[in-house]
Amino acid sequence: MPSFRPIKQSRISSEVSEQLKRSILLGQFKAGDKLPSERDLAGVFKVSRVAIREALRSLENSGFIVIRHGANGGAYVNELTFGNITNAFLDLFLADKISILELYNMKLIIEPEIARLAALAITPEYAQRLIEAERSEELPATSLSEEIEKKTAVHYILAEMCGNRFLEAVFRSAMKLTYRVIEIVSPNLHTWHPAGIHRTLVEAVLAGDPGAASSAMKEHVIKFGEILIKMEKTYRKKKSP
Repeated sequence: MPSFRPIKQSRISSEVSEQLKRSILLGQFKAGDKLPSERDLAGVFKVSRVAIREALRSLENSGFIVIRHGANGGAYVNELTFGNITNAFLDLFLADKISILELYNMKLIIEPEIARLAALAITPEYAQRLIEAERSEELPATSLSEEIEKKTAVHYILAEMCGNRFLEAVFRSAMKLTYRVIEIVSPNLHTWHPAGIHRTLVEAVLAGDPGAASSAMKEHVIKFGEILIKMEKTYRKKKSP
């Protein structure tokens, strides 16, 4: 077990969570590892089990651990991802702290750069995935969720290709928010995102032309941004009492 130090009475649970978090970040506990029991941790830190429980709840809320129940229950270390950033974006939107117009302006900055970087990173494997994703947009979907999956696949591949995990994380956050708005508005499956709208973009990336890829993405973001802003207005009307 890592070498923890006793905690002063003030800020007990936050001190415990910080030490546990540090041990996870340093690799002393790895993804999938089970943390010591509440009883054992309380003994090591010399605090109450209530303080340990609060610390573990904080770590779970921040995505560092997951609490499982049952015979094999306990606190298990999570694989760290950008999921919490994504959820924070969505929560801010639902709380009226950010708007679709702000989302659109952000997409206008980062997505052309993602496309530019993707064009510089094209490989035969990525080329095949992009071609298949673009072609699948022509196929009919049986539900809105399937339609969204088909129409966003190209974007997710490009975000993966760009090689910048922070840009990819911000992009994924924006896409989850976009998905939420589309889900609430429930637009016509055939008109909200016409098939073939990614063709020019995909061709530019396949050609390894970063300038053309960036320009094509910018044009696409502008076109779809107009649709998305209209969707937000419909969403706000539905939300109003």
